Amino acid sequence: MGLMSGRNILVFGVANKHSIAWGIAKALHAHGAHIALSFAGPKLAHRVRSLAEQVGATFVEPCDVTSDDDIDRLFAAYERSVGRLDGLVHAVAFAPTSDLNGEFRDISREGFLLTMDVSAYSLIALTRRAVPLMPDGGAILTMTSYAAEKVIPHYNVMAVAKAALECEVRYLGVELGPRNIRVNAVSAGLVRTLAAQAMDNFQPLFRLAREVTPLRRNMTPEDAGSAALYLMSDLGAAVTGETLHMDGGYSALGISVPERLVAAELARPGAAPAGAEADD
Repeated sequence: MGLMSGRNILVFGVANKHSIAWGIAKALHAHGAHIALSFAGPKLAHRVRSLAEQVGATFVEPCDVTSDDDIDRLFAAYERSVGRLDGLVHAVAFAPTSDLNGEFRDISREGFLLTMDVSAYSLIALTRRAVPLMPDGGAILTMTSYAAEKVIPHYNVMAVAKAALECEVRYLGVELGPRNIRVNAVSAGLVRTLAAQAMDNFQPLFRLAREVTPLRRNMTPEDAGSAALYLMSDLGAAVTGETLHMDGGYSALGISVPERLVAAELARPGAAPAGAEADD
């Protein structure tokens, strides 16, 4: 008997085997959940349907989360095919690359609205349809980033969307608590996903993370799966409206300086010895 035995979980956002959503789907399936998958569009269909076979998912449907009609269609199909819903995973995000990698002050109006619609409003839209299918309660989970709290270079418009998303988690968590529906977020460190690599500076940041995070390693989709298992199972039965940092301890740091730079500075001719005060 697994922690998720017999529970029906609908996962939005699987794109390929490196997706955070896929890491979550695998972890929940390993603990007995019945997985249903939704993906962004027809270009991903073959890839996602192939992955679906690995977790025994028979409900695999595309959904345009910017379309209320398409969301209605998907949930009607889910209710006919599966029925009860015990958990919803929202791992959906999109931003035009020009509004990630340019100057923050140059974010376009169109890019801002699209990013907010796909990455933040969609949680509200999906939750509204999910609640009627959770008469006995359930769990809703979304994915956010430390960029919602502190500046991460080249996160730009997505950082604003993630900040909105975290606010939604709090409001939804309070509103749905009396229905025994818990709403939480996982704030993931840098994970090598298809979406993350749209950032021009992702690779150097990814390498740097191994040096400065307290755990001295990068995060993986499997780490996200473990965090999701905690928040969506009875292990997290008393947790709602929260954002759980899954970042190797990075969010606990006040300053991030690679040890190699510290060593190089101490080795510099004329550098003050450890414990000594430099002259004014």
